[in-house]
Amino acid sequence: MAITSLPSPIPEATQDATMEQPRSLKRKRSMPLTPPITLGDAASTKQLESAVHVLSTQATALSHITRLYQTVPVAQNGFLAAVETIVRINEAGGKLVVCGVGKSGLVGQKTVATMKSLGLATAFMHAAEAMHGDLGDVRKNDAVLFISFSGRTAELLKVMEYIDHSIPVMALTAHTEVKICPLFANRPEGILLPAPIHEPEEVSFGVCAPTTSTTVAIAIGDMLALTAAERLHEYERDAVFRKNHPGGAIGASKKRG
Repeated sequence: MAITSLPSPIPEATQDATMEQPRSLKRKRSMPLTPPITLGDAASTKQLESAVHVLSTQATALSHITRLYQTVPVAQNGFLAAVETIVRINEAGGKLVVCGVGKSGLVGQKTVATMKSLGLATAFMHAAEAMHGDLGDVRKNDAVLFISFSGRTAELLKVMEYIDHSIPVMALTAHTEVKICPLFANRPEGILLPAPIHEPEEVSFGVCAPTTSTTVAIAIGDMLALTAAERLHEYERDAVFRKNHPGGAIGASKKRG
């Protein structure tokens, strides 16, 4: 007796399409969706409060450092000396070598990138790699900028031992006096760029992860780069930047202009 096949309840075209769907898509469709957080519930309110607290703390830190450079002679004199040094070495064919490690090293890389785009001769030297050959990057007519919030980072202290006294040295650090900065223990002529924060990060956020301190350090790196470039290039600073930055939206805006 012949068996009569029953018609499929799913149309043939739809059935074929279903069979051809990737397994990953089928799995995704079977997964439960996480319900969105509704504004006003306890969880979302707590998250938003934490987020706004971070922004508020960072803003307070920037206001604090602004007042420092507006009113404290040590900070003002250190900044002016740093700008003068950067301009002088650039005019002499030298460069600024920025040295750091960890989060401070990343701040240094950002500062170097900004300075390069503004036409300042700059290079980044990782503190650990410096002890394995990269010290060769520091040459006559150069200067070195160390970035360390504590001012006592072991790798940087070691590098400082091998920097010739003829090379100007600077330090971007939380210390507000040269004489108490460990990096300058044997370099009293060092140029200090104070970068303190108004309260410890552990007090602000319950964890001592570099956050507020790196925000302040980046801001000081930016003001150093922009001011030095203005001194070096005067009214040509914007033209120099656009020449060095032909890519991205900035480059596109130049072409449209």
